[in-house]
Amino acid sequence: MLSIKDGVGALHKTLKPFAKHKISLTKIESRPFRQRPWEYIFFIDLEGHTKDAPIKKALSEVHDTVQFLKILGSYPRSESKT
Repeated sequence: MLSIKDGVGALHKTLKPFAKHKISLTKIESRPFRQRPWEYIFFIDLEGHTKDAPIKKALSEVHDTVQFLKILGSYPRSESKT
């Protein structure tokens, strides 16, 4: 979950590191930030684990562009039983 300062291209700038590191985003949802008009909280689901090197790099880059960033959970992919 993260919040960005409103501005032209702000969401694009925030999401760019995920594309750069070839991370698939599976869901993006926004909710209004109650205390601040015209600001939103974004909930982003992605494929990967916070221990994966590309995820670490992307989150580090994203952290530098957002007002706040909070990881709500990170779960390893289950093994396929084939």
